[in-house]
Amino acid sequence: MNAPLIDPFARTITYLRVSVTDRCDFRCVYCMSENMTFLPKKELLTLEELDRLCSTFVKLGVRKLRITGGEPLVRRGIMTFFQSMSRHLDSGALQELTLTTNGSQLEKYAKDLFAAGVRRVNISLDTLDEEKFARVTRWGRLPQVLRGIDAAQKAGLRVKINAVALKGFNEAELPDITRWCASRDIDLTWIEVMPMGEDIGDANRIGQFWSLKELRAEYEKHYTVSDLAERSGGPARYVRLEESGQKIGFITPLSHNFCESCNRVRITCTGEIYTCLGQEGSADLRSPLRASPEGSDLLENAIRAAIGDKPKGHDFDYSRQEVGGTMSRHMSHTGG
Repeated sequence: MNAPLIDPFARTITYLRVSVTDRCDFRCVYCMSENMTFLPKKELLTLEELDRLCSTFVKLGVRKLRITGGEPLVRRGIMTFFQSMSRHLDSGALQELTLTTNGSQLEKYAKDLFAAGVRRVNISLDTLDEEKFARVTRWGRLPQVLRGIDAAQKAGLRVKINAVALKGFNEAELPDITRWCASRDIDLTWIEVMPMGEDIGDANRIGQFWSLKELRAEYEKHYTVSDLAERSGGPARYVRLEESGQKIGFITPLSHNFCESCNRVRITCTGEIYTCLGQEGSADLRSPLRASPEGSDLLENAIRAAIGDKPKGHDFDYSRQEVGGTMSRHMSHTGG
């Protein structure tokens, strides 16, 4: 039962992304509706259940665990979960424990995260313009996030900025965001906007799509751009800007998908497993988790069955000015 998790296309699953809540203190336009209906708290996995589920995946070969949301740091008591997961870092079974956050709560939690063994955090930040930030997040406050970034760096956390490339929104900020990250010794990764959420069929979503091929071409107007062979365990491909020495990441689910090397699966806060972000197929792990006593193989068997159904890839497509391969669920449901 301790054999590694290998999908039907011979990809070994070593990376688990777990959503601990569907709630967030922002309402980013590409992630949530402005007026979301959140799950009843009784439907969410408890922190103890999340611990058991994640620990089972670690036992089965997962080496990188990323905690997501919603905004993971708004989950009540979440630091007890991080502190508990640190035992797998101490044992060497887990190589990395990290999280993706909007940064709003880092001023409060950065020191505790470092103490629990977290060494890197990804922070979603699409603009350095305060008015535009308020617009894209609907509820967010840029100064609060910037203080969180300060606190994270002061605590010793390595920060990476994830910026969603949005045509007509942050195109002109490419030089400013790049220079700002360089001045702070912060890594930067650009992500193509994905067709997820109930409003994806409208013209605005197609109009938002800024291909990272075009974005890279903008860099090449000002820098010598060299491809790097480096991989971080996720989907990003990296380049170096030779003049500044910066490493820039590109996550391109539409213009150049990365499915052939996919080593990850996602768990929602209700215990659904999605083996592909861009497919609707999921399986229930909450029922076998709650039905299996300690020492039972029920949960492990359910995990292996889900991995056995992992598809070859997704079908996201914005070609011909139509949205193809769309997902009706919001990004916040799956956990980024």
